[in-house]
Amino acid sequence: MAYNDDEQTAPTSTATEPARPTVGITGQLVKQVRLNKYHNDVASMAPHDQELLLELRGSSSSTDRAGLDLVAVIDVSGSMDGDGIDKAKTALQFVIRKLSDLDRLCIVTFCTNATRLCPLRFVTAAAQAELKALVDGLKADGNTNMKDGLETGMSVVDGRSLAAGRAVSVMLMSDGYQNHGGDARDVHLKNVPVYTFGFGASHDSNLLEAIARKSLGGTFNYVADSANLTGPFSQLLGGLLTIIAQDLELTVTRFHGEATIKRVVWVDAGTYPQTTASDGSSVTVSFGTLYSAEARRVIVYLALADKTASPPYDANVCLAQYRFTFQAQQVTSNPDLITIKRRPSAAPGAARKPQPVENELARRQHADMIRAARDMAEANKMEDARNKLEEARKALEENFNQAANPTVAMLLEELRQLRGLMERQDLYNKEGRPYAASSLASHDRQRVATRGQADGVRLYTTPHMDTYLKQAEQFEKNPDEAPPPAEADVVPDVPRDMAAGDRRTLSAALRVAAAVLSLAAFVLMASVRTSGWDSDRYDLYEQYYRLLHDHLPVASKHHAFLTCNKSRC
Repeated sequence: MAYNDDEQTAPTSTATEPARPTVGITGQLVKQVRLNKYHNDVASMAPHDQELLLELRGSSSSTDRAGLDLVAVIDVSGSMDGDGIDKAKTALQFVIRKLSDLDRLCIVTFCTNATRLCPLRFVTAAAQAELKALVDGLKADGNTNMKDGLETGMSVVDGRSLAAGRAVSVMLMSDGYQNHGGDARDVHLKNVPVYTFGFGASHDSNLLEAIARKSLGGTFNYVADSANLTGPFSQLLGGLLTIIAQDLELTVTRFHGEATIKRVVWVDAGTYPQTTASDGSSVTVSFGTLYSAEARRVIVYLALADKTASPPYDANVCLAQYRFTFQAQQVTSNPDLITIKRRPSAAPGAARKPQPVENELARRQHADMIRAARDMAEANKMEDARNKLEEARKALEENFNQAANPTVAMLLEELRQLRGLMERQDLYNKEGRPYAASSLASHDRQRVATRGQADGVRLYTTPHMDTYLKQAEQFEKNPDEAPPPAEADVVPDVPRDMAAGDRRTLSAALRVAAAVLSLAAFVLMASVRTSGWDSDRYDLYEQYYRLLHDHLPVASKHHAFLTCNKSRC
């Protein structure tokens, strides 16, 4: 069925008008995304391999964001009766209350057949009451026809009359195996991200993982029996309501005669789709959407040519350029040239890789070891799987300071939890398999995904996700107390109702704070050079920069960033 009855304009709302995105003139680069490059500055004249890290990072502002078209596809089959349907209702109520009249929502349920409860409609104050009533009336019964549910959700997406400039996403939740209709893997997802949620011990993690992987940027989330759905739903919503770039692509072009390739996949971007030029000189990676404060890291593997017969020179090894759409406007960056100084004094292989490159390579090795352990567990080789996880643990502990690096601490906790779920084959089949699947989905997409209870593992979260998770926890305790609307989550540099004198006082205080933080950064980075923390200085810098970016005015941030930059952190 074709659904082209989506609302075109938001009815008059009594809610506070949400912040509306603004764009620059055509051709002007909107500062929503920036490209960071990490590589060796100097390299030998002899032939050798080089790894480059390219990072696309979204701005920390969510004021300028795309309006969201969210299609929630929810399992209401008989197995959801009782606690399951109650948790689904509470989670949906939180979603409804967080959306604003910039966003549209459609709810699709499926059991023996799928039902579209409402068209895509703007979530005004009046619509919220009607949507909440629809959710309150949900009942569980019948079989599990997941294909019909997903097909109906995609039909809503395909039939939209208003689509330009809007970000669309599908969330699919199920607690069981499909036992009616066809195979949901066969549904055509196009370039729409589908985020799947496997709830409880009896869901089909293989199916839900396959659906999310087939989509562009979607992740599989495992929600344990004892957990609520509101937290995982809120964490996703904290990203979807801060989408600042759509159709994000990165093109990497190598220079012939300077850099050759020794790997079939010389641009490693996880499971994001790639397109290679016919002559093999360039690769374009498609990422889909990017949230505020999110990052996409790409490793480029190059083999530098033999230049021992040449005088020293600066080698242009590759070119990087990204593009995205924002409010239906196409934005293309200027080409970014990556140059490495070829010098005879540089011994091949002697130079240490920049710390961000080493960190990213270590994280990918960590994910590959989890992948290998999962393959062993699927082959009923549980002892081998545990040994592989132990190998991964030792590799992290030997190369990184856990106490000073919270990311490493979370990676170690991830290994500890997964190893516990691989103690027995039956335990792995019940909980270890979906845990491993959600872990790999998170690493491959470089995007947050819920892992069971998710205690201690908060990889790839953004500040807004952390805020939404806290709000969800409060909402679970008191569902009658509505969480603040999405636009209220955007904290301005200075409160709007502050008097002019107070603004000046706060501005002066922030400038002092910026100077203190800058001095602290200089001392910290200097101590890193002499205290054995060398392996962790990039992560420390990144935390410091995020603090500046999120909490200080532009001028103060600029001053502090220059100070930090001078310390060569």
